[in-house]
Amino acid sequence: MALAANPRAPLESQHFHVVVIGGGINGVAVARECARAGKRVLLIEQNDFASGVTSRSTRIIHGGLRYLEYGEIALVRESLRERERLLRERSHLVHPMHFLLLLNENSRRSAMKVRAGLWLYERLAGKHSHRRAREMELKQLERVLDNGHQWSFFDYEDAQCEFPERLVAEWLTEAMAAGAVVRNHAEVLAVDVAHGRAHGVLVRDQISGRDERVDASWIVNCAGPWADRVCQRSSIRTSKPLLGGVRGSHIVLPRFSGSPNAAVYAEGEDGRPVFVIPWNEQILAGTTEVADSGDPARAVPSADEIAYLVRSVAQLFPKAKISAQSVKHAFAGIRPLPHSSDKNPSAVTRKHILHDHADDGAARMLSAIGGKLTTASALARECAGKIGLRVSESNPVAMGPGRALDPLLDEAVLEIARMGAVSEETARGMLEWHGKRAADIARMALVSAELRAPICPHTSHVIAEVVEAYRRECAITLGDVLLRRVPVALGPCWSESCSREAALRIGAVMGWKEQTMGANLESFETERSAFLRPVGRTDVAFEAAAD
Repeated sequence: MALAANPRAPLESQHFHVVVIGGGINGVAVARECARAGKRVLLIEQNDFASGVTSRSTRIIHGGLRYLEYGEIALVRESLRERERLLRERSHLVHPMHFLLLLNENSRRSAMKVRAGLWLYERLAGKHSHRRAREMELKQLERVLDNGHQWSFFDYEDAQCEFPERLVAEWLTEAMAAGAVVRNHAEVLAVDVAHGRAHGVLVRDQISGRDERVDASWIVNCAGPWADRVCQRSSIRTSKPLLGGVRGSHIVLPRFSGSPNAAVYAEGEDGRPVFVIPWNEQILAGTTEVADSGDPARAVPSADEIAYLVRSVAQLFPKAKISAQSVKHAFAGIRPLPHSSDKNPSAVTRKHILHDHADDGAARMLSAIGGKLTTASALARECAGKIGLRVSESNPVAMGPGRALDPLLDEAVLEIARMGAVSEETARGMLEWHGKRAADIARMALVSAELRAPICPHTSHVIAEVVEAYRRECAITLGDVLLRRVPVALGPCWSESCSREAALRIGAVMGWKEQTMGANLESFETERSAFLRPVGRTDVAFEAAAD
């Protein structure tokens, strides 16, 4: 692992009120909530924050329209409430998105059922009907859809968080501002259990190589698909597995002629919902549901899953001539769904569950199972309440001093551009990814031309944002920065030459020696290709399946 210089204080023998295991969106939300309630919190993540399930999601903030099919009205109501909260409090990262739901004569869902579901969905959201589908948008979509079918269109509003990694980074800095101690690239080897209760954890710091024992009043296991492994390592025996891992895969395509500006929600060939969503100047299509009990760190999309998604998109948009060669890359993650004997993964609840390990001989330890991007804050409030902390849904999120700066307002963009002597495009990018922190980054950029330089020739994001990630957002590796804090490497133009150029420019500012730079670059390329899997064009089985 190639690491930036980032010395960390030892943890040995320290006591914390709450130790949170797992730095995905749920773990960071729990740590933030407990720290804001005045408790001393330690957050531990084995890799990097948001590097697991959070970064492998469909990146939508939604109420879960399809959950109504399974009667999960309470979950939908909670999700819609949390969606509105995120739209209000994180408007630079979470944006309203127009969804078009498509049915044809072969669809398994009836138009009447969908219409009734949308009516209920809007009432649960506390909104009246707002059919906003623009005639031009529908005509554009109809031109590229399969004209061999009779299509019915339904439209509704949800939201998108293109970069949940950035949302996690903001919550992380707020947790630290409230007093939380955080450690990424640090692994919990075991929970210390004695006399029927959890007393602490044994942590291996992967940077220093030290093993350290930490005492705790409460342990919260937010390890996602690794939650059962935490229990197994600690000899905590549950009556049944907590999780039933389900792999979800996505493909990323370039934008094609006539590709929709709205999110399209349709049925795949097996009747499962498939999303085709504009994302990061590309098209994101997903997802699959395949049982997977393997190592979550090694989850990769199978050839069958990729072929299924290619066929699903190609059948919707035959004129776009989508094929295996169109796929830029694919990625997969394991959804940490509750264990269920039901063979249909779609029927397993998406509602989070907090498992109390008191009956397993480990009192004062909770495991968070399930949940999704939209409801992470709700899970955190419930968890804090379970361990006896007073929380309030109405408390505003602490976002630091100063007024909000809206990246959609020209005035705000011009203000940041003047502060940092950067272009309006760079200023807008800062606001979109960093919100209020954009002003501090702009002032840093003003210091030197090197800090105002773009990270690579294809992006308007600048080196000052990278320095902010290392200094204030706990980035350690180059992957922590370019895939999560300043995720330019997820963009459509990124290539190996961009990686080399970025490493050179970052290394010059960070003072890396040639050997450090080379190690960082090699580690980054390995991580990126393991996450965004290139799709081999010579895979005969895949090609045949995609035809």
